[in-house]
Amino acid sequence: MTRDEALALVREFVKNEGLVRHMLSVETSMRFYAEKFGEDAEAWGQLGLIHDFDWEIHPTLEEHPIKGAPILRARGIPEDIIQDILSHGVGTGVPRDTLRRKALMACDEITGLITAVALVRPSRSLLDLEPSSVKKKWKDKAFAAGTDRLEMEHAAQDFGVDIWEHVDNVITAMRRIASELGLVGNIQ
Repeated sequence: MTRDEALALVREFVKNEGLVRHMLSVETSMRFYAEKFGEDAEAWGQLGLIHDFDWEIHPTLEEHPIKGAPILRARGIPEDIIQDILSHGVGTGVPRDTLRRKALMACDEITGLITAVALVRPSRSLLDLEPSSVKKKWKDKAFAAGTDRLEMEHAAQDFGVDIWEHVDNVITAMRRIASELGLVGNIQ
């Protein structure tokens, strides 16, 4: 599968641009870590890009990503990628036992929190966002209340990266595509 094919799959099933931007954020974060660890950035990025392709048609933790797997199989997506996607789901029985699976879990939810923090800043930008701003909002449990900070901490720990180093890495990765994410803001 090429990146264009992966993006076409996403566009076929996802109409919510916020969700598309989330998957682009996970893609760029996965690419960042693949480069850092000497892994295949293209494969890691594609995994990040398509990991939530079925969320709009299977919007519950009981259905996603389990019910998406047959769609991917019918499209000829390699089974290792399907298993990696299943590993980030709840109750799939697929362990997070590889670096790539751990990276996906670590990069998934944290991108949403980082986006939320960027959007409430006066600049509305990733370009001047620092981990300290995320840390400040992290402590405010009412902010982005739908995000599970404990899950994010555990995912980073399981991935072997300190949570604040991870936040810094993901911000750095997301800055690469800030314009595509609509997060350049008002910075000149």
